[in-house]
Amino acid sequence: MSELDSQVPYWDAVAATKAFTHPLHPPWLDVLDRQAAILDYGCGYGRTMAELARHGFDDLTGVDTSPGMLDRARDLHPGMRFAVLDAPPRTPCPDAAFDAVLLFAVLTCVPGDEAQHRLIGELHRVLAPGGFLLVSDLLLQDDERDRDRYHRHAAKYGTHGVFETGDGAVCRHHSRERLSALLTGFETVDTRVIPVRTMNGHTSKGIQILARRP
Repeated sequence: MSELDSQVPYWDAVAATKAFTHPLHPPWLDVLDRQAAILDYGCGYGRTMAELARHGFDDLTGVDTSPGMLDRARDLHPGMRFAVLDAPPRTPCPDAAFDAVLLFAVLTCVPGDEAQHRLIGELHRVLAPGGFLLVSDLLLQDDERDRDRYHRHAAKYGTHGVFETGDGAVCRHHSRERLSALLTGFETVDTRVIPVRTMNGHTSKGIQILARRP
């Protein structure tokens, strides 16, 4: 990934202060055995892994590009497995190693088209046939504030929906069509649209997708 698509210095700098809120949807967990091997790609400080553990899952692995985020994760959850991604999106995991992969608020942090496709390809590789991909991310917003920043940054980044935050990150919001195109190698099982509080305290329209690798 390019520096724009990993933004490690930004995430290290904010590792101790940001809070992530994309929720797990418990009914979707029912498709998984409690012994399922689960990868949380872009796990941050381990919030979602801890929630999975509360639901009875114990074969959990978290990976992230930010050493700062993982330092926080290890402090909060010393018994869990975490690893730094040295060459994202590539993971150190073998083919078909996981029964499920979580991708929560990660695509929004990977603004480039090519980098997003490479990431989804890597997750397809590490998922076992019949395994599930759980995606939670942000749709294109229709409020004036977001429309303005999409417009202001479109020429610089060449993509509608990519924008700079006030504290130095570059993020992306997605159309449904874009997400469908990214997941063409998967079968969509279910989707839902939900309000999500962003890391900077705004309420945005989120989408969650449960997909299956054929």
